[in-house]
Amino acid sequence: MEHVADLNERRARGKALRQLVPRRSHAAVGNVDRDPIPLLETSSAGRVERLVPLRYGRMIQSPFAFFRGGAIIQAHDLAGTPASGMTIQICGDCHLSNFGGFATPERALLFDLNDFDETSPGPWEWDLKRLTASMVVAARHLRHSKAVADNMVCEVVNGYRDRMAMYAEMGVLETWYDRITFDRLLAEALNPVAQKEIRRAMERAASRTHETLLPKLSEREGHRWRILDAPPALFHVRGEQTLFTEDDDWLKTDIGPEVIARCFSDYITTLAADRRELLSHFTSQDIAFKVVGVGSVGTRCLIQLLTDSHDKPLFLQFKEATQSVVARFFKSPKLTHEGRRVVEGQRLMQAASDLFLGWTKGPYGRHFYARQLRDMKFSAEIELMDADLLTGYGRICGRALARAHAKASNLAPEISGYLGTSDAMAEALVGYANAYADQVERDYEAFTTACRSGRLAARTDADIAADFQV
Repeated sequence: MEHVADLNERRARGKALRQLVPRRSHAAVGNVDRDPIPLLETSSAGRVERLVPLRYGRMIQSPFAFFRGGAIIQAHDLAGTPASGMTIQICGDCHLSNFGGFATPERALLFDLNDFDETSPGPWEWDLKRLTASMVVAARHLRHSKAVADNMVCEVVNGYRDRMAMYAEMGVLETWYDRITFDRLLAEALNPVAQKEIRRAMERAASRTHETLLPKLSEREGHRWRILDAPPALFHVRGEQTLFTEDDDWLKTDIGPEVIARCFSDYITTLAADRRELLSHFTSQDIAFKVVGVGSVGTRCLIQLLTDSHDKPLFLQFKEATQSVVARFFKSPKLTHEGRRVVEGQRLMQAASDLFLGWTKGPYGRHFYARQLRDMKFSAEIELMDADLLTGYGRICGRALARAHAKASNLAPEISGYLGTSDAMAEALVGYANAYADQVERDYEAFTTACRSGRLAARTDADIAADFQV
């Protein structure tokens, strides 16, 4: 009885917060009286100069692509919205394309959040608001009706609400052990089309291994493997096809093997002893720069090819970690290492994390985190989904977000108490998501105007690749 009373008290504390911040208040869009361009320029500062136009070139493809690349804009705006007062570890960039599949160290295939570049302590509502806004922006991009988009938002929010209520009843260990496996999704899927897509996703994941990646990204030169240059997506920093300018600190000063070895050694110390032992059986073959994503384009991202004694490959990705957009607009504890922030946030929120997840400092003090490249990882192809599939996908994203928040915070009873059992939060976020999608479209128009006028330079992958063709 004591446990039940305590649980009810915790739910009641969450419910009481509605008196201070009513659920309907979450329909507010926040600080939107601003120009989005300076915010984008702020987030582009410090990136590889010749890759910033590629970032904008990828963002200009659609309002949804712009939304994906503009996490800093929404974080700025969310700082002006009501918050219930429960600060937890959040993803910080919680949109539809930042969920996906990946394999656990035991090779089970999970569905979960898979991007933590912006993770930081913040209001849990920020993640839910970014997710619902992404749903409406994507639905409009795919030309679904407003009624369909509104229903999608309700499914996301109510999926989150119902799953959070479930975690409120579970013990801490139960919550930490819970995971959304693809086998579980397949068993729960009633729609034959959804079942087909889940099976297809599982097949795609199984094919995305280091060994299948090896001939695509590299070739053998004598006794060693060398990563192939394919600018702008892939190139050697000091090679003939580099996109680094001569005044970049990585080119101005010689970065010898001993510097790289020290950075790798620092990374090794952040791994558990068994992972360190495992990596000791691999030999480094080559390192190259690899452009990734939309919002991350221009940040420093390296891939390292290693092989074992059987010539079997391992690709590691070292990705630059800069200040979280959440921390720019929400007061957070001071940090000593942004890569460590990403790693510890990911470990806290994910059901299981990459075998080689760790962090290090690069040349000249930049912060990096490391993980495997593409090992059974994939993201859903949002643009190929019909209304039913997208709605079902959104519902699963809502469930996965609830699991991540419950695990990271141990505040499931309080959050569940605040949400309640009605559709009040869903209705508020339908209003928010539609109003914010309108704002995204206005910002996108301002962005395309800035690109056309020359205020911002935007180039496509094909444009830049043509610079290197003879």
